[in-house]
Amino acid sequence: MAVPKKKTSKSKSRSRRASAWKLATPSRSVCPRCGAAKQPHVVCGACGWYKGRQAVDVA
Repeated sequence: MAVPKKKTSKSKSRSRRASAWKLATPSRSVCPRCGAAKQPHVVCGACGWYKGRQAVDVA
């Protein structure tokens, strides 16, 4: 069985593991009412509308 010749340093092994921790950027969609960028399936922060009705009163 193969045996490593040298010890793997902490920084090498930790950087290899750290690649799995990256967060994906949230997806964006366009509000059909006001055209502002928003997350899908979330109330629009600019106009307060969701699924064709006003969900939140935005002043």
